[in-house]
Amino acid sequence: MTDDPRFTAAFWDERYSSADRLWSGDPNPALVEEVSGLAPGRALEAGCGEGADSLWLARRGWTVTGTDVSEVALRRAAGHTPPELAGQVTWRRTDVLDWVPETRAYDLVFTAFMHLPSATRRQVFAGLAEAVAPGGSLVVVAHHPRDLEDGAVPRPPEPDLFCTAGELAEELVPAGGWTVRTQDARPRTVTHEGREVTVHDTVLRAERTA
Repeated sequence: MTDDPRFTAAFWDERYSSADRLWSGDPNPALVEEVSGLAPGRALEAGCGEGADSLWLARRGWTVTGTDVSEVALRRAAGHTPPELAGQVTWRRTDVLDWVPETRAYDLVFTAFMHLPSATRRQVFAGLAEAVAPGGSLVVVAHHPRDLEDGAVPRPPEPDLFCTAGELAEELVPAGGWTVRTQDARPRTVTHEGREVTVHDTVLRAERTA
């Protein structure tokens, strides 16, 4: 779907190998807010990285499959998995550019900060939406296009990689089979170069109704 090296296993293996930990280890705050009220079931996280979000779900009773293109990230995620969660979370290497998850099989499908060219994003995310079972939820979190304008933190100067929740809803959840529960540009405070700044996250939560 794209030959950009930034979307390859080699790129992400090298990036994860460059540091002992790339991410904070804390769960995504939008995931926590959107999912805390849902009954646990079977969950899929696409692009799980070092595993913080999948492990947060597992601790709350979800049976989770965490997938990522990077074998280095998945080994790290497995190393962070406590013995008591070993039976609740499975780590699986997949490349979303050529992998389609099982149709209507998950009560929750979640992905965060998976920024792909728009044509590729529509195809990949459509496959993730199709993996949601009736009554289940799709949760997508991304950097909002507003961050490109504000410049509070550096983002790739490529508008095609960014989208609003409204655009995602139009692409992924056609009328008649879904109910949009959250469609937001959510502010979040982060520390960048020693100072606190505000960024905005695209947050979409939609429930499959049929």
